[in-house]
Amino acid sequence: MSNEMALKYGCNPNQKPSRIFMENGSDLPIEVLNGKPGYINLLDAFNAWQLVKELKAATGMPAAASFKHVSPAGAAVGRPLSDTEAKIYFVDDLGELSPIACAYARARGADRMSSYGDFAALSDTCDAVTANMLKREVSDGVIAPDYTPEALEILKTKRKGTYNVIRIDPSYKPDPIERKQVFGVTFEQGRNELDINKALLENIVTVNKDIPDDKKEDLLISLITLKYTQSNSVCYVKDGQCIGIGAGQQSRIHCTRLAGNKADIWWLRQHPKVMGLQFVDDISRPVRDNTIDVYISEEHDDVLRDGVWQTLFKVKPEVLTMEEKKEWIAKNTDVSIGSDAFFPFGDNIERAYKSGVKYIAEPGGSIRDDNVIETCDKYGMAMAFTGIRLFHH
Repeated sequence: MSNEMALKYGCNPNQKPSRIFMENGSDLPIEVLNGKPGYINLLDAFNAWQLVKELKAATGMPAAASFKHVSPAGAAVGRPLSDTEAKIYFVDDLGELSPIACAYARARGADRMSSYGDFAALSDTCDAVTANMLKREVSDGVIAPDYTPEALEILKTKRKGTYNVIRIDPSYKPDPIERKQVFGVTFEQGRNELDINKALLENIVTVNKDIPDDKKEDLLISLITLKYTQSNSVCYVKDGQCIGIGAGQQSRIHCTRLAGNKADIWWLRQHPKVMGLQFVDDISRPVRDNTIDVYISEEHDDVLRDGVWQTLFKVKPEVLTMEEKKEWIAKNTDVSIGSDAFFPFGDNIERAYKSGVKYIAEPGGSIRDDNVIETCDKYGMAMAFTGIRLFHH
């Protein structure tokens, strides 16, 4: 390891010179085993690593994240996949999956459109099955505490040998004060070392006080994910994985809508009509993902018109109607949602309810808290006020 690493350029090709280095003179906590990661790659890698490390500490399970442009496209813990999940994540041909492979399949599979060209993070050693999963996806790189020899050899063959593979020292602990420069001015703050645990979920302010342990775990996954998501941000979680993340919106209702729409798409991908799509044999993974996304949307004619569908499908699919979509979305239940700051209006709760939300964690502290609580009570939701804000910029 060394004290610094020169980079090709910064955020954009015109931003030179560029490097990362340790101001205190110590060695960098990473070792690049393959490739030449760039500035944004490393921003994604370091944020993603913190997320998965905290997810594992909070849940005791291996965790993975799929990052794009310094926000997670997906994050999950390594619960086993159902047959349906394995199929919609397109990993049903890989045989038995290890817990860390299950975690990345879930993280990558939640929002495959946003995960295109991601940087992956793994809390545990990358094994061969996870490496094979990464190898066939469009991805920029991976960060993990270690790699099996077989996994490393697999990853070194990706992208004509240029795939970024980073090993991080899992014992590395950064200085408690962090700094960055904006417009030539240095900003300094204490690192956000807040421990997110179930004690934050004890102040349940709704009539319904029942949040089962597995839903508390989902709420923790949501809050930890929000800790490393560009604000404003809202995160929907179900069964140990994020299913919709709304990041970087100026209005919280827009965060809630964006994340809710992504959660709805995740659920719609499990509709029998979607799972029954018969793609042509040589279709690429990105084209297939894009086709599913368009088929589910109101722009479905773009992939169903004559002269187009024949290039994508063996058999022309029937339209997935608005009525069918509404009926299917209504079957999604027991979803959890977190918000990195308080919900200012009940409209956020109304939107969350449409995507099956029953459990909520948010800081509280709005002058309209009563309206938000009243809206939750109307639908029998259970909401905890955490008392903590999780802005990240």
